[in-house]
Amino acid sequence: MTRTQRPARSGRNGGRTAGTRRGPRRAGTLVVLLAALAAGCGIRTTSVPVDAGPAPSRMPCQVAGESVITQSRPGVPVRIYLACASGLASVERAAPIPQGKSVDGRVSIAQSLLDELQAQPSTSEREAGFTTYVRGPLILSPSREGDPAGTLRLSRQPEDLPATALAQIVCTLAESEVTAGTVILGGPGDYPPRGYGCDQKTKSNPDTGVPTLAPRPSASTSASGSASASGSASASGSVSASRSASAP
Repeated sequence: MTRTQRPARSGRNGGRTAGTRRGPRRAGTLVVLLAALAAGCGIRTTSVPVDAGPAPSRMPCQVAGESVITQSRPGVPVRIYLACASGLASVERAAPIPQGKSVDGRVSIAQSLLDELQAQPSTSEREAGFTTYVRGPLILSPSREGDPAGTLRLSRQPEDLPATALAQIVCTLAESEVTAGTVILGGPGDYPPRGYGCDQKTKSNPDTGVPTLAPRPSASTSASGSASASGSASASGSVSASRSASAP
């Protein structure tokens, strides 16, 4: 009797071999799909500029909090101008301001403000980006005979100060009770005083120079001028009256 021959195993082995051959193809396809998905989740380079807005400022030029007095010592609240971010900005300080509005009191108030400008900024001011270009020692003195009314004399010539330092002084004094808006400054020498003003351009660009204004004439000059004019008018009137009386 002959036995029925079974199928050769080579067919099964061949089937396994064929399946094994299809395996790498499927694995390669899966890798490609995963790579595509990963690329979709990543950041693609682009030549189109993206406007993310201005960078956050690290120098806000504003002390944290409202109406902050940045000096702990006792005194009267005052406003001074410090340099910050290429411009000038005001800060509140407590300064030892004397009472009274006499000539000496006015000079003392101006000196107190000048001392505040010469002092180093506080910690909170430095953190906000403030600094000062006013370097001491700077001392103020009253006007001299023949100076325009309201003149203050500095121990250094104003024109020799850095432009930003002069702008700090002028803007601080211009917005105080010391002046009426025009700051008339002279130096220790015989040079005539000059009038200075503080406007928005000065605060925005203090290094470009402070605008000069025509100072008011001194009280003594005005009085002498009025007296001279009155005397001339009286003399002229007397001569005219004398001539009229002597006429036939």
